[in-house]
Amino acid sequence: MEQHGVSRRSMLGGTAAGLGLAALGTAEATADSWPKPQGRSMIGVPFEPRQTVRIGIIGLGNRGAGMLPLFLAVPGVKITAVCDTRPETVESAVKVVRAAGQPDPARYGKSDRDYENLLRRDDVDFVYVATPWEWHVPMAISSMRNGKHVGVECPLAVTISELWELVDTSERTRMHCIQLENCCYGQNELRVLRMANAGLFGELLHGAGAYIHDLRDLLFSDTYYANEWRRAWHTKLNADHYPTHGLGPIAAYMGINRGDRMVRITSMATAALGLADYRKSHEDPADPSWRERYVKGDTTMSMIQTEKGRLIRLQHNVSNPYPYSRLNQLAGTKGVFEDYPARVYLEPKSSGHKWGSFNDYKSYDHWLWKDIGPGPGGHGGMDYLMLYRTIQTIRLGLVPDVDVYDSAAWSAPVALSGESLKRNGMPMPFPDFTRGRWREPRPGLDSPKP
Repeated sequence: MEQHGVSRRSMLGGTAAGLGLAALGTAEATADSWPKPQGRSMIGVPFEPRQTVRIGIIGLGNRGAGMLPLFLAVPGVKITAVCDTRPETVESAVKVVRAAGQPDPARYGKSDRDYENLLRRDDVDFVYVATPWEWHVPMAISSMRNGKHVGVECPLAVTISELWELVDTSERTRMHCIQLENCCYGQNELRVLRMANAGLFGELLHGAGAYIHDLRDLLFSDTYYANEWRRAWHTKLNADHYPTHGLGPIAAYMGINRGDRMVRITSMATAALGLADYRKSHEDPADPSWRERYVKGDTTMSMIQTEKGRLIRLQHNVSNPYPYSRLNQLAGTKGVFEDYPARVYLEPKSSGHKWGSFNDYKSYDHWLWKDIGPGPGGHGGMDYLMLYRTIQTIRLGLVPDVDVYDSAAWSAPVALSGESLKRNGMPMPFPDFTRGRWREPRPGLDSPKP
């Protein structure tokens, strides 16, 4: 999909309206601050069961093409339609589907809007969106309006008003809209979740999550991101661009939207130096990138406070040399877990300021990892297990592990961190996308094996 010109102002312009007038001058907000519901809540709403889940894929770049064979490996999946504006990627996808023994899927992509024709088909149950970020919202909304459930790559949206629009559309259409956050299905993340739910950490106090990934060579690649769309965001949006990898697991540990909620966020950022420095060393002076001015600070750090007084620290950096990390830390009154490398310190077993082995807690592995995973694919198996579980909930007619309210909350820091940075670190209120139902305990990623 082509990169469309979207200004920084337009990306953040929907934030203030989406926060509600009552929220503009304070870090606190009440239920009256949020838009009124336009439909019934999707909390606890199951999928309609079906033996075969028919999939339409929109976006066949690196992520979409990489996920295609994993969809095909999941029991009960049929790929019925694929879409991308590059004909060669469409044909490559068709060959993969054919090689898996399925009929050729329908082909779409003759124009930027040809995906709408895919969404009108009556043989698509679930739409997978893996396109540049500015396309996520229109594609997800169109999917739901056409009677399709939709799973979207990260982030779900980049403004608060768009997130509310996705919530409202899901409620009006009764279609699920899911942030497909693979890190929530990592082995370490699910083990820590079950340990937290079992009370091993005591009362939870704070956690940390991040997306620290040196992407400089990929951001400047002429081929990796079509039209180099992802680097363009560094020229127009100073914010945490990619919060869900770190926040999704931490939110699950803390029962966000299931007895606790995120209340406020404050953000700070370093100077934007890394991409310009990399360009100076690696790009020809005649390259078009030299006309770019980068505004996204190399490192963005945010602090989030929850209703129960817990703290969540988020960090984002893709512009500097730094070993990969999602931090993935959780601390409570009985001890702490830290990832990269994985280690624990839990009383009464731990003492003397010596870290213990995380392997000692294998018995807490999630049933997905004990009985199903890791399966094929990258990221250590989490991609496949995410798809397996999503398709399983559809086939069996279960409530999804992650709903539209979780999805909106996890992506909200994109806009909120940007707004906080504009206001010199001012705390910004988190919308309550559940409209007050966050207090209700309910299943999530630690659902029992069906």
